[in-house]
Amino acid sequence: MSIVPSAVEPTPAAVPSQPEGGPPSTVAGKKSSLTDWSVGGITQVLLILWTLLVVMPFLWMIMTSFKTDAEIIHSPWDLPATLQWDNFARAWNEARIGRYFVNTLIVMSMSLTGTLIISAMAAYVLSRFEFIGRRVLFFIFLAGLMFPVFLALVPLSFLLRDLNLTGTYHGLALVYIAYSLPFTIFFMTGFFKSLPGEVAEAAIIDGANHYQVFFQIMLPMAKAGLIAMGIFNFIGQWNQFLLPLVLMPNQDRYLLSQGLQFLAIQQGYGNDYGALFAALVITMVPTLIVYVLFQRRLESGLTAGALKG
Repeated sequence: MSIVPSAVEPTPAAVPSQPEGGPPSTVAGKKSSLTDWSVGGITQVLLILWTLLVVMPFLWMIMTSFKTDAEIIHSPWDLPATLQWDNFARAWNEARIGRYFVNTLIVMSMSLTGTLIISAMAAYVLSRFEFIGRRVLFFIFLAGLMFPVFLALVPLSFLLRDLNLTGTYHGLALVYIAYSLPFTIFFMTGFFKSLPGEVAEAAIIDGANHYQVFFQIMLPMAKAGLIAMGIFNFIGQWNQFLLPLVLMPNQDRYLLSQGLQFLAIQQGYGNDYGALFAALVITMVPTLIVYVLFQRRLESGLTAGALKG
């Protein structure tokens, strides 16, 4: 006797019950958007506060540089009655800020040029050529980032004294170059790795030597990285104080950072505060102008160099 199985009706798929407040995806989306909005709002408030903390002292310094000494002392938060342009003339001439400004430009013209050329050549070799000890040499350069400047002040002072370079423009420029090379080489190595190597290979096939490939092809292609590192090193070397304080003892060859310190000490026994604030503005404005003009180039260059750093 055969047994015929009875037809079994298919059971419908279980449908999850929905809460009364609406679909779960809608509730989760509302919570996520509310959280994002709260985090974004808090971030914007913190950024506004940070901007005020940075910008307000700078604006107050500019305003104070146009005041008389009496206005600076008795009404530090009020606007100046008349703009005292003589403060800048006294700071430039009598306080010798103009001389210190020229000294800084002389040193930095040598140090920036040397830093960019040497670091570009070293980074190109480290990124494009395979040789024994390449990685060891690269990590030796990186080791320079581990040591603070003040640890090398004593041996540097003795070394420059033995070489008769103490108090000279080129001696201080060489120290600036050595101080700036580790990070610049590290950055430029990653930047050269991000450039296409087919162009250099095609140039070598066409008969170009390695010097022509570097100076005529690869160096122009690395212009964005060079500009970024030029701005980065310009700001760092312009604000450098410890190295010139130790290695540039001659007052006639003071840099701006030393001149400002010397002027601030003098104002402890004088009352020309208007010239002091004017000197501060003269010192800070060049770095601000450079950063504002080249901000996008700096950001794009740093981003490109970070791709294969």
